[in-house]
Amino acid sequence: MKIGFLITARLKSTRLPLKLLLDLNGKSIIERVIERCKKVTDISEIILCTSTNPQDKTLVDVAKKNNIYYYLGSEMDVLKRLSDAAEFYGLEYIINITGENPLFSIHHANLVVDQAKKGKNDFIYIEGLPIGCAVYGIRPEALKTICEIKKEVDTEIWGTLINRPEVFDTHKIEVEKYYNRQELRITTDYLEDYQFIEKIYSLFPASAVPSYHEVINVLSENPDFEKIHKHRTQLALDKEVVQRIDNFFSRNLSNIKEIKARYYK
Repeated sequence: MKIGFLITARLKSTRLPLKLLLDLNGKSIIERVIERCKKVTDISEIILCTSTNPQDKTLVDVAKKNNIYYYLGSEMDVLKRLSDAAEFYGLEYIINITGENPLFSIHHANLVVDQAKKGKNDFIYIEGLPIGCAVYGIRPEALKTICEIKKEVDTEIWGTLINRPEVFDTHKIEVEKYYNRQELRITTDYLEDYQFIEKIYSLFPASAVPSYHEVINVLSENPDFEKIHKHRTQLALDKEVVQRIDNFFSRNLSNIKEIKARYYK
């Protein structure tokens, strides 16, 4: 099975400008993401999926420097960019992480890959990891399906589009009790998030690729670290949009299944 690890990345950010280029103990955030992707087993291609906007050319240079592939796609439609990249590279399955998550769990990414290789799930997700530590897996045909559905419901909140057992074959990987720290945020939305992650990286050699186990141990031993960004919270999903999506699926289930059937041949 040709499995691609797709990194979605852009340099446009209002809350933390050019954050993917910020330094983490000698390497940029995006390079830390790339090096973690390289530790995941049975990946055929690692592809940095950015946009055609000239501002993002720097990310192309980073991809070349780190000997991975890249794809320039839609500037605003992330799902279409991923779908087009998967088609361009002939992928049979997609593993995805965003470029702002330099401490995603390699161990749990491997679990997603192992499940993907069984060849039966449209969507594979992890429940229980901190925000920023989980990857997901998706079949390209499922991605094409939700790209078409998305036109009808007009939203970029795609998680509620794909995590639909009534339409797709979904699989949940539950995190072991010790690793279940879903109350944490380990992502770089804000400056304080970066300072928090920078603090974690400072405890390791520059050449190290800290495991999720090591990261959790660091946070358990240094509870004060979380105070750096404790006042920052994750934006909640728009309940009205979620309800609109739920209603759309209830009213159009047969049509949605017909759309899916066009891509599953």
